[in-house]
Amino acid sequence: MAVDETLTVAVRVKPGASRARVGGRFDGPHGPALVIAVNAPAVDGRATEAARRALADALGVRAAAVSLRTGAASRDKLFLIERPPSELTGVLRRLRDGSAE
Repeated sequence: MAVDETLTVAVRVKPGASRARVGGRFDGPHGPALVIAVNAPAVDGRATEAARRALADALGVRAAAVSLRTGAASRDKLFLIERPPSELTGVLRRLRDGSAE
């Protein structure tokens, strides 16, 4: 059995941004979180869906592999990545903590 069937990613969503961007760190209620700015407004889950897709794109995984675990009505969310590739934690760390644009 694989030990890491899923990877939990803490995210801080900034809806209504002038340009979509994935990168940066926010120390939120779930610990160090990856900042995702999206163009979509925080209405009817549109910002959450935009953040889910942006996270998948930034990490190089299929959008279907990314699902919301908690935080549907919050800027602070936890996403689950199904069957993450082994290099994903390094990519995530670079996006969140720097050394990547």
